[in-house]
This record gives sequence, C-alpha cells and structure tokens, in this order.
Amino acid sequence: MSRIGKNPITIPAGVTVEVAEGMITVKGKLGELKQEYSNIDIKIEEGVITLERSSEKKDDKAKHGLYRALIANMIEGVANGYTKSLELVGVGYRASNQGQKLDMALGFSHNIVLEVAPEVVVETITEKGKNPIVKLTSYDKQLVGQVAAKIRGFRKPEPYKGKGIKFVGEQIRRKAGKSA
Repeated sequence: MSRIGKNPITIPAGVTVEVAEGMITVKGKLGELKQEYSNIDIKIEEGVITLERSSEKKDDKAKHGLYRALIANMIEGVANGYTKSLELVGVGYRASNQGQKLDMALGFSHNIVLEVAPEVVVETITEKGKNPIVKLTSYDKQLVGQVAAKIRGFRKPEPYKGKGIKFVGEQIRRKAGKSA
C-alpha cells in the first residue's frame, strides 16, 4: 500500500469538494481547481477524503500517491494559497511590475518583460541597500512553481559570485575561483 496514498485528507471549513465521473472539483474562498483522475476510487465521508486504488498494477500504485498529493495541494491552495519569493542578486538587477507585466533588468542588453498568468498575483519589493524581491502568490501550486521556475531560468545563480535569480532562503553551492 502506498504510504502517501493511504493517508486521509481532512477538508477544512469553507472548502467544498465534488467528485464527478473522472473529475474532482475543489472550491474555496481563494478560487476553484479541477483535476482529472483515473483508476482511483475517491470517497468523501464526514469531511475526510480517502483514496483507494482499483488494482495492484504498477501504474495504479504510482497514481495512488500522485492523486492524493494533488488533491491535498488543491485543498491547501483554495484554503490558504501558496507564495514563492525570488531574490535578484547582482549589481544593477531590478524588477518592477505594472499589473501582470513583470519587467526585469538582469544585465542583458534589454529588459525582460514577462506576462504572468492572471491567476498569479505578482508583487515586487525594492528596498534601498537590499536585493529586489519578486513575490508570486496564487491558489494553484503547480502554476506558482512553473512561473517561479520560468523567472529563475532567465538568469540562474552562478557558483562563483552567486549572481542571478534565486529563491529566498536557497543556499547556492559556491566554488573557489582560480588559484594562482
């Protein structure tokens, strides 16, 4: 039995979960998420969701834990939401936003302008003497992670000086430079 898949999920107050044929819908105060599923039996009893697989095939065993994690993330997202913060480390690196457009100066010959999905709220924090921070907030964990990874991909942190875009709290493995 999957250790993750057999754990029950408690539904917090203010969140409704509906199971239709092959589709689960989770609604909360922050939004609504849908997820398709297959070969899994989902039961909702007294505010607790349990998942059981239909067979012992390798594919079904893999999906058992996957769908449990996806549903738990959906419930957590519509109830509380998710936040990712990125820090721009480097001389002259700047970030600003106008609505859903994120404008970043990352040392290239031109600024990078990224149109962020409407489900993700973008906020830029710039304080004198500190590195600029880009804060992404949404109820969809997958979407926040994908947008954060795309932004980080524009200028990954390099190991010698540590310049680039990194997650707040991320430890960058540093290398020693040339030794003469």
